[in-house]
Amino acid sequence: MIRRRARVRPDAVAAVTRWDRATADLDPPVAVVDLAAFDANLDDLLARADGRPIRLATKSLRCRALIERALARREVTGLMAYTLPEALWLVGEGVSDDVLVAYPAVDRAALRALAADGRARAAVTIMIDSVAHLDLLDAVLGPDHPELRVCLELDAAWRPLPGVHVGARRSPVHTAREAGRLARAIVARPGCQLVGVMAYEGQIAGVPDATGARARDAVVRWMQGRSARELEARRGAAVRAVRAEADLAFVNGGGSGSVESTRADPSVTEIAAGSALVGATLFDGYTRLHPRPALAYALPVVRRPDARTATLAGGGWVASGPAAASRLPSPVRDDLALTGTEGAGEVQTPVRGSCPPALGERVWMRHAKAGELAEHVTAYHLVDGDRVVATVPTYRGEGKAYG
Repeated sequence: MIRRRARVRPDAVAAVTRWDRATADLDPPVAVVDLAAFDANLDDLLARADGRPIRLATKSLRCRALIERALARREVTGLMAYTLPEALWLVGEGVSDDVLVAYPAVDRAALRALAADGRARAAVTIMIDSVAHLDLLDAVLGPDHPELRVCLELDAAWRPLPGVHVGARRSPVHTAREAGRLARAIVARPGCQLVGVMAYEGQIAGVPDATGARARDAVVRWMQGRSARELEARRGAAVRAVRAEADLAFVNGGGSGSVESTRADPSVTEIAAGSALVGATLFDGYTRLHPRPALAYALPVVRRPDARTATLAGGGWVASGPAAASRLPSPVRDDLALTGTEGAGEVQTPVRGSCPPALGERVWMRHAKAGELAEHVTAYHLVDGDRVVATVPTYRGEGKAYG
């Protein structure tokens, strides 16, 4: 059985010749970042934001050199890290002096390091979604701990009916009344300065609406339209309730897939995004954006079990999320497909087609989710045209593992 082929991107197929030429002297596995595609994707993201500042989601890149390349644009005004240790590292390395940690921190050592470092306290904002988080801070740091910048997270999921929850399960704070209540508790708690509100509309930003399944796509677009309208009203009310308690430095919303609807919300002051810069395969299924494939990797052919099969070394780099074919990596060639019995394997990945590559040749692959490739390789080779102009470490290459 052959697994359904993923949608083939002609621009990726056309780039393979350049990638092969640029990396001809390197043994696979090898990962490349096509700088022209990366920069074009960044230009497109900023155009879609239409003047609204971008807070770069570091989990989508997990590579300092790429983060710094994006930060060089004046419209990219800060970072959204995914753990507090990562945020402390980025600040310590001088990458940014404005880092929002997108998820609550319960790492006791990291919280103590934050409290002990005045520079970090001025640069890092941690996430709060309950009084229990405030209590945890006091338990770890003591009730008289130095003042920390905190952000209140509002649940952005759509709840059209009782018991129906469409979106990520994140904050328990859903209504404006709940947001105002928590804001009052934060303001009243010594050692906490409420500076921001965040709401991530994952059901809009993270769900493709052009997969080719017409009935499903129509339902998704209907859901996303209704959800965006509901969230704009509810988020606006929640932000007003929080602003009644504290002066806010920012209201963060969105993701790469929801820039347009997030930008239209007058309560939002900045948009979180990052995945669109890479153009992984999950973004092939959107009507709102069409990022270029900027990141790919090559695996070597190590076996030829039969005339229609080439077996690649390793390659089981399956994306997180619900188990589905959409989470598997995809060969760039339109005549190759993964097999349904093995998929992408830990130690080998068979691909089948009418004319598979020979032993020792390489097959270029695209992964499903933006930053997760960086967990499998220690370096990215930055390609300009048909040359490698720099080789830079990923987080893993710098000995960092944050997720």
